[in-house]
Amino acid sequence: MSNNKQPTANELNDIVKRVNNLVTENKGSAQTEELKRLMSLITSGQKEKSHQFWNTQPVPQLDEKITGLGPIEDNIPYEDIRKEPLSLPKEFEWCEIDLSDEKELKELYILLTFNYVEDDDAQFRFDYSADFLKWAVQPPNWKKSWLVGVRVASNKKLVAFISGIPVALRTYDVVQHLTEINFLCVHKKLRSKRLAPVLIKEITRRSHIEGVFQAVYTAGVVLPKPVATCRYYHRSLNPKKLVECNFSSIPRKSTLSRMIKNCRVPNATKIPGLRVMTEEDVQAVRVLLNKYLSRFDIAPVFETDEDVRHWILPHEKVVWSYVVEDVETKKITDFFSFYSLPSSVIGNPKHSTLNAAYMFYYGIEIPSQHQTEELAYIKTRLNELIGDALILAKKADFDVVNTLDLMDNNLYVEEQKFGTGDGYLNYYLYNWRCPDIDKNKVGLVML
Repeated sequence: MSNNKQPTANELNDIVKRVNNLVTENKGSAQTEELKRLMSLITSGQKEKSHQFWNTQPVPQLDEKITGLGPIEDNIPYEDIRKEPLSLPKEFEWCEIDLSDEKELKELYILLTFNYVEDDDAQFRFDYSADFLKWAVQPPNWKKSWLVGVRVASNKKLVAFISGIPVALRTYDVVQHLTEINFLCVHKKLRSKRLAPVLIKEITRRSHIEGVFQAVYTAGVVLPKPVATCRYYHRSLNPKKLVECNFSSIPRKSTLSRMIKNCRVPNATKIPGLRVMTEEDVQAVRVLLNKYLSRFDIAPVFETDEDVRHWILPHEKVVWSYVVEDVETKKITDFFSFYSLPSSVIGNPKHSTLNAAYMFYYGIEIPSQHQTEELAYIKTRLNELIGDALILAKKADFDVVNTLDLMDNNLYVEEQKFGTGDGYLNYYLYNWRCPDIDKNKVGLVML
């Protein structure tokens, strides 16, 4: 990399990996100086990188210091909102995706499977099931007009997509209804057409039509301006398969057999009263979850039982949820959940699918006698819950459990033997100024 040229995306990713290795090894002053040099390269790369589109949008700038909450732009009167879709290049046309139509559902699945998220080395690619997609984009009060696609006009092939769903979100002490943006995807062969900015503008226009002027979204890349940044962690349940898939490597001075032994989980759960969540638990879980989420600075508000019924109640092959029922009082005292998002393994002779579970929402009731030592109680209880969650995930044939270091997850990742991942997830708010939020104060889990 020359001295007068900013780092490319691949060079920045390589720098981050080298920094991670240096931090892990921590070998002394020479490594510290190298670390400082690499970090300065990352900083210069991020500052110099042009954000041509985002500089035109109501988002904070990367170097902006924010001390208060509030919109960046005022709400637009309905009569001033454009009523027609934005213009596209003549070879394309807008559409709305109907997930009740199996043909359109399959089209979306194919688009996302081959053009959405894959790792830097192109070894893994998210494999979204039809049931998962319906769960992700059809919550209570979902809007078909927010499932926006772009087709080739001549042959009607689906080549781009973006989704929005309604969410009640609290930032610090302000609760508002936003659009949660996800699944922004453009066919690989059409990335030069700059369809992504048009998709973002169009979903913004459609949100405005519904009276919604703020949004929340996440990305692995740094854009103006993250409100929070979280890191991925991984807990191996099937280390042999993960090594064969190149998802994991055998630690230095170790062996595969030792790795397998270290990752082994017990055969049976330990918490008395732990059972699968049922319809009868919905109201109790909603109360417990909202109370627990009040501890964080950015978190959803589950306003109705229907919200919990959709997001938390078990859905076969999509989301697993368990409650702890006090054996004497029959009260629900805790719950946890995780969802399934497998990845296709590309070009591997032994394995085609990596079965990954992602930790989702959980809640813990803190007994009155532990109020003065709240954090200590949460740490102990959370490790008990996640320990049992790993056992249940293993029984459900998952190969790995992934998590972010948001909420109170940093209290269990070490004890439950989660390894530090390479990936980061940045949280963003559109048209909403918000002071920076520490990762352990993030209570929003986005798919």
